[in-house]
Amino acid sequence: MSLGDQIAKNLPYLRRYARALTGSQATGDAFVRATLEAALADENLKSSLEGGRVPLYRAFNKVWSSAYMDVPAEEGGTGHEGAAQDRLKSITPLNRQALLLTTLEDFSVEQAGEIMDLEADQIEKLVQEAVGEIDRESATSVLIIEDEPLISMQLEDLVTSLGHEVCGTAATRTQAQEVVAEKTPGLVLADIQLADGSSGLDAVDDILAIDSVPVIFITAYPERLLTGDRPEPTYLVTKPFQEQTVRAAISQALFFGSSRPLG
Repeated sequence: MSLGDQIAKNLPYLRRYARALTGSQATGDAFVRATLEAALADENLKSSLEGGRVPLYRAFNKVWSSAYMDVPAEEGGTGHEGAAQDRLKSITPLNRQALLLTTLEDFSVEQAGEIMDLEADQIEKLVQEAVGEIDRESATSVLIIEDEPLISMQLEDLVTSLGHEVCGTAATRTQAQEVVAEKTPGLVLADIQLADGSSGLDAVDDILAIDSVPVIFITAYPERLLTGDRPEPTYLVTKPFQEQTVRAAISQALFFGSSRPLG
């Protein structure tokens, strides 16, 4: 494959990254063009791009870092993209780069380090800081629908440790309705099988009929949600769960501000 073909193959992904990084398609494309122009003017840089995505993003990073300025995000973003852009505006530039490279662009920590000229442990620290910044900016009220008291308490501790407040706990569909009648939550953590035989699915449907909020199902019966009979949840955690898994699901659900699939 020629160098031109290699670049053309990776260009849509670089443009996506540039837009997310700068918050503007026009500004992102301008940095991508500047990167390609720099490669045309420098034979060593041009030949390095034959190594694939990593050197291409590395070249882009050098151009962007040398001329970085905060650009207001474009208006009109909707759905996941709009929500993500709102969150990204709260993250400092280096942290934003590390987060986007390792999530949106699916680079390994080592590859992101090569792109940013940093060690892998530095990248991991930047990503953790970025997630922390998102969590602080995304602090919300959480409804926990769970009929096992010990698990409910564990989730309460986890949620509050992330800086959120628990607006209520419910062991039945009726109790969930009573909590929501007082305050609509910003996030719901829900089991499926509840204490009185009622369904966590029905409880969630009651809430979504009032407002669109992100929902994370935490259940020992994931097969009940993966039948294809209804839209399958984006965020599904299987019991027994690892707290780290729930933390990651909470951060992602709040980052995108929705439970709708990303596709």
